Amino acid sequence: MFKNTKIIGALSIALALSPIGNLAYADATPLIGALSQNEEGVPSLAPLIEKAVPAVVNISVNGKKSLNQNALDIPDEFKFFFPEIQKERKFSALGSGVIINAEKGLVITNYHVVDGADDIKVTLHDGRVLKASVKGQDEQTDFALLELESPKNLTELKFADSDNLKVGDFAIAIGNPFGLGQTVTSGIISALGRSGLNIENYENFIQTDAAINSGNSGGALINLKGELIGINTAILGRSGGNIGIGFAIPSNMAHSIVDQLIANGKVSRGLLGITGTEVNEDLAKNFDYHSVNGAFVNEVLKDSAADKAGIKSGDILTSINGVKISNFGQLRAKIATLGAGAKVKIGIFRDGKEKEVEVTLDGDKGHTVASNSSNPLFEGATLSDNDGKGVLVSDVKDNSRAARYGLAKGDIITEANREKVNSMDDLNKILSKKNKFLALKINRKGMTVYLTSNY
Repeated sequence: MFKNTKIIGALSIALALSPIGNLAYADATPLIGALSQNEEGVPSLAPLIEKAVPAVVNISVNGKKSLNQNALDIPDEFKFFFPEIQKERKFSALGSGVIINAEKGLVITNYHVVDGADDIKVTLHDGRVLKASVKGQDEQTDFALLELESPKNLTELKFADSDNLKVGDFAIAIGNPFGLGQTVTSGIISALGRSGLNIENYENFIQTDAAINSGNSGGALINLKGELIGINTAILGRSGGNIGIGFAIPSNMAHSIVDQLIANGKVSRGLLGITGTEVNEDLAKNFDYHSVNGAFVNEVLKDSAADKAGIKSGDILTSINGVKISNFGQLRAKIATLGAGAKVKIGIFRDGKEKEVEVTLDGDKGHTVASNSSNPLFEGATLSDNDGKGVLVSDVKDNSRAARYGLAKGDIITEANREKVNSMDDLNKILSKKNKFLALKINRKGMTVYLTSNY
């Protein structure tokens, strides 16, 4: 996973690989605190940490994962001659988690911590070890909800409102780095709304300089009130170690996903129905907009949520529910995780004036736009589900990145990187993987066409 000198990676620790031959929350006791004094009268975070740490758990998993046989560079017609190559490999891994409902034993963590796990054990701060099962998960936001067996005498963390965070706020990270056991580090919020890192499909990260390392995945990022402000997820570093740049899923995003997983067992993406791009200095100057924050609207899809709310191409979207947005990626992640049917207020800059409109978000059964998605090759293309028979390219803008890639209106995408594509969900899952090469198999007017490109 780590290569060259610039690393962006998930934080769970793989401990062992076998040889190839083997195959609505309960009321919480508030965790209050700030910078207190210890018994000697010296300023200390210890009183706060003592209350928060019991809610953060260590997670150990065992399971099997499929081997990517395509990586072996063996053509399909020759794989018959290599039956000894196993399709699965056993693995063990460690990560972290946060108890968010003590009564029901609900724990949140990262999807990649428990992905493929057959056996999940959670070690509490007091040494107890409880079995856990996956209650719900969402690969595209790297999020999982676990349920503990026979939960008793647990401590939970309360969600903070991450929309209230400011750069410079103090932050404390708690987790299980390198399998050492619970470790506490501190720092500040370094940046908000980070996206475009290709870690997840929907990105709206909190960046912090609190030391985060491998094994911190799923652990807590808290404020000085002992409230959960984020779920530690990834790091940027030269060798997989901390260099002061860590990323966490905001608590509001986590809270919304948890609510949907509990209510429906899945996440129903919210859709606005636009294609767009980032606001740069030249664009802002051309539209008399005095900022580079926000999301520029290139196109509004007919009969979409945005269309019904009166959003127009050429608008600059500036806020969601009164909270400023930094970029298109942040807008996309927030809209998606608010969920289908959610009513949101969108701030708009148009013709030198600011206004606000209310939008009822669409669900993901209709058109789904890949423009500005995790794969830039789709910029300028409009995609939609094709009744379970692939993904339809319903439009491609002239001279767009998608047109230069070779996509054409009417194409039906049936495979991506040699994986079957039946729907937009399938395509998005493939695109969310850390891969800088894309090969599409396309049905074009009854003919099979392959498009390949690095990006």
